[in-house]
Amino acid sequence: MDGHEGGFVTVLKKGVRVTGADRDKVSSKVTTDYANGKSIRDIAAELGRSYGFVHRLLSESNQPLRSRGGATRRRPSTAR
Repeated sequence: MDGHEGGFVTVLKKGVRVTGADRDKVSSKVTTDYANGKSIRDIAAELGRSYGFVHRLLSESNQPLRSRGGATRRRPSTAR
């Protein structure tokens, strides 16, 4: 597979299907990076793949997904 050097995955060719042992390697890296705190978007950008591709790999590997970050909206309080 183009895109890995010494066992570490770098950028994957866009549009190329990742299967078999190569998919296992990418999945392992994605799972490790995500477990170490990287966001799905950061991992996708690093690999040159889509958010959906990374999300699918995490789902296939049964990796528990974190809840969304950022500010949440609160319902305005009516009691004062």
